[in-house]
Amino acid sequence: MATWKNLDTLASFDKLCSLKNHVDIAAALSGEEGGKRVADYSTPMAAGLNYNYAAKEVDETVLSALAQLADEAQLIDKFEELYNGAVINTGENRMVLHHLARRQLGNPVVVDGVDKREFYVAQQKKAADFANKVHAGEITNEAGEKFTTVVQIGIGGSDLGPRALYIALENWAKANNTFKMEARFISNVDPDDAAAVLASVDLAHSLFIVVSKSGTTLETLTNEAFVKDALTKAGLNPSKHMLAVTSETSPLAKSEDYLTAIFMDDYIGGRYSSVSAVGGAILSLAFGPEVFAQLLDGAAAEDQLATNRDLMKNPDMLDALIGIYERNVQGYPSTAVLPYSQALSRFPAHLQQCDMESNGKTVNRFSEPVSYVTGPVIFGEPGTNGQHSFYQLLHQGSDIIPLQFIGFKKSQLGVDVDIENSTSQQKLCANVAAQIIAFACGKEDENLNKNFKGKRPSSIIIGDELTPASLGALLAHFENKIMFQGFVWNLNSFDQEGVQLGKVLAKRVLAHNTDGALKVFSDLLNI
Repeated sequence: MATWKNLDTLASFDKLCSLKNHVDIAAALSGEEGGKRVADYSTPMAAGLNYNYAAKEVDETVLSALAQLADEAQLIDKFEELYNGAVINTGENRMVLHHLARRQLGNPVVVDGVDKREFYVAQQKKAADFANKVHAGEITNEAGEKFTTVVQIGIGGSDLGPRALYIALENWAKANNTFKMEARFISNVDPDDAAAVLASVDLAHSLFIVVSKSGTTLETLTNEAFVKDALTKAGLNPSKHMLAVTSETSPLAKSEDYLTAIFMDDYIGGRYSSVSAVGGAILSLAFGPEVFAQLLDGAAAEDQLATNRDLMKNPDMLDALIGIYERNVQGYPSTAVLPYSQALSRFPAHLQQCDMESNGKTVNRFSEPVSYVTGPVIFGEPGTNGQHSFYQLLHQGSDIIPLQFIGFKKSQLGVDVDIENSTSQQKLCANVAAQIIAFACGKEDENLNKNFKGKRPSSIIIGDELTPASLGALLAHFENKIMFQGFVWNLNSFDQEGVQLGKVLAKRVLAHNTDGALKVFSDLLNI
């Protein structure tokens, strides 16, 4: 059984700390040796992706120290315990089984006589069967007409991941003739969110998926009531337009208000639930169950790589440990995720939740304070848009912010134009290649306003094209990176107490049970 220790008690961490500022990436990337470094510092991922870390501040000495840290922290042993059903979520006394939703990595996990892998597969099949019946016109509206739009009602992990994945595959599905239904999302309790979505769809031909594990989420239930009111006013029966994704013990589970209920459980956290029914129902309806299955296959293949004890053959653990070096040795406070793909426009927002909700902790797994920094601030936008926005600070700001680029050689739709001897896709890829070198190497100028110090480290994940399989691999890579970093920091990365206090106080405000500053703020907002 693995032993859980704080990072600053590990001997290998002391060795790593002695290597602060060990590598000058500007020098490392110069000349012929720089070209060789770019070719050599690359690790294959699943689904044709590659993780390239040539522009990171590492060399064989740093990588050796990181491998020692991985061994001493028993990262693979802990991963094995996780996917074999150990209670890894100490805050809620739960297992962590999102990997099991895509493939069995280890032993069967049985809870109260239920094989959890079989349970997840059964729910995937239930979602697939429902989607196929909708597509075939076996499930229709009351007039016998086919549904053309599906709207997901959820918040947090019930919105960000599925929304990001839908946007990522929408153009691919259209180009590959697998686009079945248009999808929309309602998340914010701001009434303008629901009103705008409802105004943009044909209610009579729309399905609504209510996603809430507990069946008690305030924002989701409020938006569900908003939608039911709109359906009723349009002369439609809400129960003929709605299905639920929830737990078997939720009040939504056996309600006659829904066409069907597809189940999740407590062992898959919201931010990791895109591979469960939370993402599976809407993606199967939008693109077909086969496309969702391809996404799961890509994620499963990446998970398999994450079991490798050899750091140099484990891209997820390698990325995680380089991040530890940057956060805890180099002292960098943030990380920017920069996809050079418009299809990944919401992917940074999903990773922002996944990472910051997981590792935004200052106490360890035993509720003891830690004396080192943990999760970085995650932010990002697609390139090239970001270049005309916050890259100024990334290039010349006072903080060094590590960068994680994502790029693809081909576009999804394949529609392009050649202008001045290069296509739009080539211009996109030229920009990301140029930014890596610009950030790392900088440019000297006597005019300090035009001087670039460089030494801004970055990595890039490169693929041929963003497909369901490569998207699944990308998703699993970052999920596993976050998991490994939580292990190193000795955190419980799978609860989220930090989101609870505001909810409790909001209920007090709505019940008019306030005093002092809270009451005055409530009055100012006319509550």
